[in-house]
Amino acid sequence: MTKNAAIFEKTYKNYLSQVSALNVKSVAEKLGVQIFGSDIEIPFFNSNYRVSVDGITGPTGKEPVIEVCVVLCRYLIMASEDKKDEMGWDAFRDFKNAGPLNVYFAKEVERLITNRFSGNIKALEEACGRLGGSTPDAVFPYDFSMQFRVLPKLSILLLFNDADEEFSANASVLFQKGADSYLDAECLAIVGSIFAGYLLKR
Repeated sequence: MTKNAAIFEKTYKNYLSQVSALNVKSVAEKLGVQIFGSDIEIPFFNSNYRVSVDGITGPTGKEPVIEVCVVLCRYLIMASEDKKDEMGWDAFRDFKNAGPLNVYFAKEVERLITNRFSGNIKALEEACGRLGGSTPDAVFPYDFSMQFRVLPKLSILLLFNDADEEFSANASVLFQKGADSYLDAECLAIVGSIFAGYLLKR
């Protein structure tokens, strides 16, 4: 097990212990998710996951990758706080404590998407469609834009300009304003990385 994997595993176990102490009904009501017995079902990028005190199972009935587990646990834990839904979008760098992760997000999320789909917006459209993307309500001055629901009450927005004679291609991944009240900066960075991974492998 790598050092990072070991850290994630330790964090996950700690989070599960915190999840076991939550008022499941109250959390479900605040987030708008469903309860099945003592389990909570959470849609994450259009796939349903069951969270219990014993662990997390994905749509295949198996435990998902550790990064997804950490995000889902943190989402439930932070739901114990009061939330205020906000309109608009924020860049990752705008969130509290995002500073140390800005370079990671730019390299492992936005640059990966940029490099993969430069010169091929059609492939990007297809990948976004398979991931359940939808057309944003607002119009953005970009060649391509698509909105995705990550979790109940938390969405992301992909903006993409393809390369032309003057400028290179550029992808921006924005988060719903107030996203840091549902997930901390580290988990938002993980969400960005998972999102990029989903697009690139589809």
